[in-house]
Amino acid sequence: MPPTLSPAIVRLLRCPACRSPLRQGADHLQCPAHHCGIRFPVVGGVPVLLNEQRSLFRIQNVLGGDHPMMSTKGGGPRATVQRMMPNISANLSAPRNFAHIGRLLERQSSEPKVLIVGGGTLGEGIEALLGHPGIELVETDVALGPRVGLVCDAHDLPFADESLDCVIAQAVLEHVVDPHRCVEEMYRVLKPGAIVYAETPFMQQVHLGRFDFSRFTHLGHRRLFRRFEEIESGATGGPGMVLAWSYLYFLLSFSSSRFIRKLVRVFASLTAFHLKYFDHFLIKQAGAYDAASGYHFLGTKSIKVLDDQELIQLYRGAL
Repeated sequence: MPPTLSPAIVRLLRCPACRSPLRQGADHLQCPAHHCGIRFPVVGGVPVLLNEQRSLFRIQNVLGGDHPMMSTKGGGPRATVQRMMPNISANLSAPRNFAHIGRLLERQSSEPKVLIVGGGTLGEGIEALLGHPGIELVETDVALGPRVGLVCDAHDLPFADESLDCVIAQAVLEHVVDPHRCVEEMYRVLKPGAIVYAETPFMQQVHLGRFDFSRFTHLGHRRLFRRFEEIESGATGGPGMVLAWSYLYFLLSFSSSRFIRKLVRVFASLTAFHLKYFDHFLIKQAGAYDAASGYHFLGTKSIKVLDDQELIQLYRGAL
């Protein structure tokens, strides 16, 4: 069963199309604005708040179980085999970062409300927040899932202005068509001084088919969050993980057969998983900023905007 939204969170919900407060019905939420009036279904206690005028996704797909994202996320025997294989990926920063976020939230509020964008599955390291008393996690995605308490699109977050204490987007911004708009939405719904945390790839191949759009360097990622004051940023995965992914996708390029590609994934996992262990040393080197698999950013909402002249002074690489 997906988590049920608390009454406090429901009061913060807004129409994703016009941002009006929503009126609650027996099996739906209704926008009361005369110029809007959209009716949003509630499925098994999960509100489906999609602005179909600007989203890639449709409410009917969510209700009908034929959501395009569901077919790309994997499952069944393939997912079981993948879980049994050694993992070629390693996120070396997430556990430490989420422990840090937990401490920051404890100081910030007695009952912090944390929005997880793209939370259909439990993110790496986020377990550190699950055990914190008082922290309320609102896990969202564009499709229904076992952990999804709210279906929404990051381009139009259905929350009131300045209503949340933290927004987390872990491996999400590469999958949205307009990451800049999504970050602006995060900024809008966060309280002054509230926390944002994001992890986004740099050197990773396409991993969600047609729903994979953007990559960022360390400075490009920092500029994406230019309206936030940085607490810390850095690489999440290093050159070893990059090499393992490149090796896997090099082998996958030889065939389009699904069966052969499954075998290739198993072979690559068994022969390249060890490369990620080099990152325990390499990720601390300046060169990792030029060759990282991805980057994280942890910051707070600010009234100051990072100037591009200031931005380029933040380069930490070895070139």
